[in-house]
Amino acid sequence: MLLLLLISSAFVLPWAGAGRIIGGKVVVPHSRPYMAYLKIKVTNKTGTFHSYCGGFLIQPDAVLSAAHCVPEEGRVEVTVILGAHNIHDEEESQQWISVRDWVFHPDYCPVTLHNDIVLMKLKKKAKINKNVKLISLPSSNERVRTGTKCEVAGWGWTSLYGSKTDVMREVELKVQNDKPCQKVFRRYQRRSMMCVGDQNSGKSTYKGDSGGPLVCNQKAHGIVSHGLESRLFPKVFTMASYFEPWIRQQLRRFALQELPASPSSQ
Repeated sequence: MLLLLLISSAFVLPWAGAGRIIGGKVVVPHSRPYMAYLKIKVTNKTGTFHSYCGGFLIQPDAVLSAAHCVPEEGRVEVTVILGAHNIHDEEESQQWISVRDWVFHPDYCPVTLHNDIVLMKLKKKAKINKNVKLISLPSSNERVRTGTKCEVAGWGWTSLYGSKTDVMREVELKVQNDKPCQKVFRRYQRRSMMCVGDQNSGKSTYKGDSGGPLVCNQKAHGIVSHGLESRLFPKVFTMASYFEPWIRQQLRRFALQELPASPSSQ
């Protein structure tokens, strides 16, 4: 939920920052140990800017998030904070680790938000403990049934008017069939996206939640991607299972130190 991209009304207006949970509740501290808070610093010709997003730990040295969280221009520095509950407290559980490099999906489009996924390589491995743990990904052929209730956590806005929270919040959302998203988002892709939300419930992800996982049956089936600023329903998530082969391929490249060219290494 970083870049505020100006897109025609037929498309989406991605959230700036890292989205906040609307209509949810504060989680039990450290009950979502896979969650990552991304601090993003961008320096370009006009100055230095700071933003944030969500993410999740899939290996001790690898975090998944939404590609639109990471600007493609300027000098970009990303720091991952693991083991956090109150992001503005100096909690002993927190681990701050710089991101060494990252790779966007080769077909990522910042305008349509197709293939909105980025894999980050940490400079050092996280220490796995009770407050910092990995979350599993679905296999490439796994799908979540319509009607399944899933959870999304984050540090994003708690209202449409920008109310903020320092502590992690969570909301339960229902997986929809594709029709609501196809109706609202002209370029919705059913093979690589998930339509999620509860109509008329007042519950949603929002600005600042981008990049966080949609957890269904204890696996990260989706990645918070985008939605319309003017409405809470529906929201679009990147479908993790569709990208599972690509993710595994990039993790092997990480292990061999053969990461493709990316913005932070250019």
